[in-house]
Amino acid sequence: MRTMNVDIAIIGAGTAGLNARREAEKAGKSWVLIESGPYGTTCARVGCMPSKLLISAADAAHAAHHSDRFGVNVEGVKVDGRAVMDRVRSERDRFAGFVVEATEALPEERRVHGRARFTGPTTLVVDDHTTVHAKAIVVATGSSPWVPPPFDGLKKRVLINDDVFEWAELPKSIAVVGTGIIGLELGQALHRLGIEVTFFNPFTNLGPFSDPEVKRVVHDVWSQELDLQLGVKDVEAEEDDDAVTMRWTTPEGERKTGRFEWVLAAAGRRPNLPDLSATGLELDERGRPKWDPLTTQAGDLPIFIAGDVSGHRPLLHEASDEGRIAGANAVRFPDVVAHQRRASIAVAFTEPQIALVGDRYVDIDDEHRVIGEVSFANQGRSRVMGVNQGILRLYADRRTCRLVGAEMFGPRAEHIAHLLAWSVQRGEQVETLLDMPFYHPVIEEGLRTALRDLAKNLRLLGGCRSEAHAEAPGD
Repeated sequence: MRTMNVDIAIIGAGTAGLNARREAEKAGKSWVLIESGPYGTTCARVGCMPSKLLISAADAAHAAHHSDRFGVNVEGVKVDGRAVMDRVRSERDRFAGFVVEATEALPEERRVHGRARFTGPTTLVVDDHTTVHAKAIVVATGSSPWVPPPFDGLKKRVLINDDVFEWAELPKSIAVVGTGIIGLELGQALHRLGIEVTFFNPFTNLGPFSDPEVKRVVHDVWSQELDLQLGVKDVEAEEDDDAVTMRWTTPEGERKTGRFEWVLAAAGRRPNLPDLSATGLELDERGRPKWDPLTTQAGDLPIFIAGDVSGHRPLLHEASDEGRIAGANAVRFPDVVAHQRRASIAVAFTEPQIALVGDRYVDIDDEHRVIGEVSFANQGRSRVMGVNQGILRLYADRRTCRLVGAEMFGPRAEHIAHLLAWSVQRGEQVETLLDMPFYHPVIEEGLRTALRDLAKNLRLLGGCRSEAHAEAPGD
């Protein structure tokens, strides 16, 4: 068995692990990168990039099918499923290829392939062929899709999101189990590409929202487009060579049956946390240690957890930040320092889009939360573009008049979310934001309307003052 002695051992060559490695290299420390699977990040291979490619095709098909609202009649629209999937895979391979090439360009002697297990707080054994002794270890092992019962025992016709992008052709029907971001993004895209899609969830949630008013609008909008089987129970499933037969009971007690060519398990992901029992860390009932998001340190040992495996904010930009923090603190252990985390921002590329910024509705004490909102149903630019659906709810702290968070379901949320995240991180007051320039006519004028509503409510409930602003036709 080979033995390696390094300053920093990094388990996982995804976004977090690669950023941790950069920190070790910048500090002039020796390192080893351990990976048990293929190179290429989750985002590039099976996550954000291939899913957005599929969504872009769906957006094009949807626009063509619904152009008559503008007086433009497009006839003979045909979705070529093979061509759609060829482009998805081709562009996916291009994105992933860049990451693979960069990883394989690293010194071969510093890359070890295999599954690492802890044999002590600073020792690892990799597939019984390599022992690694390190001064500090970064765990960046990512997460994996979870297949819930009764689908976990089926082998032929149950997919995870990774599998969708390997289709050569688009199927005729699919059941999507789960209505979180992954299920909604992929399911709506497949629906708009002409596939018969049915969504299932034992709960009534659609997306990650916590605001009851946003939830209401989401249900109202998507129930008009999508086949939603929410609050179902007593789900049964059996498969044959051609399809999966599902049976379920609706909230009203009606027993239903459906037959689907495929089932997509999109009920969430689980952290790939290695067994830490040999480290001496105190672990909870799930085998997880006490973990500090500001340092990424586990307990008080030289073990740092970064990326999706932390379960903190499973998003690429957060994994990048956590990898950098973990690598920097692994280098300087035991002089670990806290890093200021950026304002949280999460976006889903459904239509309408989803955005969560800063504190959510549920995170804020009722006594101090003040809300401003805008509906996009009649917002000027949104109506011109034919995307006039959804709602934005802004949250401020009545004690400081500062914007602290938002939940949005509406047009161009990916762009508005950035404006809001920057404002939250800078600690901007609502009055200051209303002094910023707004062009006309743009969707961002809807943001101004919500800010005005928030300023009005702050003036009534707190000690903030907001000057009157002239209204514009696009508000």
